[in-house]
Amino acid sequence: MNVLVIGGGIAGAATAMALQRAGIDATVYEAYPKAADGVGSALTLAPNGRNALRQIDADAAVAAVGIEVPGMVMQNHKGRAVGRFDGLPGLPSSLLLRRDRLYRALMDEARNRGIAVEFGKRLESVEDKPDRVSARFADGSVVSGDVLIGADGIRSAVRSALDPAAPAPRYTGLLGLGGWIRNPGLPGTGMYQHFAFGKRAFFGYFIDADEILWFSNVPAADPAEAKTASPEHWLSVLRQRHADDVPARDIIALLKPEDVGQPGILEDIPTVRTWHRGRVVLVGDAAHPTSPSSGQGASQAVESSLELARALRDNADVATAFAQYETARRERVERIIARAAKINNDKAAGPVARIMRDLLMPLMMKTVMNPEKVFGDLHRHRIEFGSAPAAV
Repeated sequence: MNVLVIGGGIAGAATAMALQRAGIDATVYEAYPKAADGVGSALTLAPNGRNALRQIDADAAVAAVGIEVPGMVMQNHKGRAVGRFDGLPGLPSSLLLRRDRLYRALMDEARNRGIAVEFGKRLESVEDKPDRVSARFADGSVVSGDVLIGADGIRSAVRSALDPAAPAPRYTGLLGLGGWIRNPGLPGTGMYQHFAFGKRAFFGYFIDADEILWFSNVPAADPAEAKTASPEHWLSVLRQRHADDVPARDIIALLKPEDVGQPGILEDIPTVRTWHRGRVVLVGDAAHPTSPSSGQGASQAVESSLELARALRDNADVATAFAQYETARRERVERIIARAAKINNDKAAGPVARIMRDLLMPLMMKTVMNPEKVFGDLHRHRIEFGSAPAAV
């Protein structure tokens, strides 16, 4: 079997490595002319994502460029801790990663294993035939294979080819700003990530001796503003939104306009109706795009890459393989997307809802919101990739 993987991000690289482990040849076609160095802020790879990477021996390469965090602390706008989530027993720590370093680590690992990667290949069309599938790129080149996998993100061109009426990404009502700055001497967070429900916006931060990671989710009615307003404008917005929040205002006071940049638009798609047709299938954000609030985007992409590779390995019939893969994944990922949508609503809570949340959260953290109840189903999920079943 020869597989075309469209998209060289997290899902694309992980899928190519999983396919190779399954004995299937794959070539990755990336739209951009080079790897995504310097693109994006930060993300978390959860324990389930790390366990998935371990199935294809890729966790060590990723851990080498990440920071192990033992848990997270939840705060109110006054800076008071209202709860703490430690990692679950028996699981690896979460990894805090610069997004581009995760991209680079996975792509370098794939290429070191002999997986072919071609850059500057922007997909224009797909031709799906009973015995072959072909991809035509903007540079005029055409390639063919047995299967085409769309790993090309939330605005997937492959998804549009599968279903021209596929739903567009849904704006969550939040814009995301964030980045890394040098630490001039603020006390560290003890390797824990901190998340604070501010009065007018949500704030997250991580501080070590050298650097500060910060981010803010700002409610905004019109996402178009993210593309038009200046960094100076957004710095002013951050100062206003977090004027009453501790320690957000102290971190924001350190920022310069060049530290802010252009906001990201938090989006999701609750249900992608068509995951596969003929010899074409979707994986990662192309199939199940969740907003960053889930903390699971990268982890779910890796999980899906394993399930898809395993299904193709274990089934001679492509249609059967795709159906098995979708059955294994759809319910889990859509539950995570819905869960993230609820988190987004809480981040943008109004004054009354905020007061009720701040009153109830300490009690809930001691009862229904213990780490096992909140994260057990997410973080303990494990895919045993194994080897192909014996021939009968």
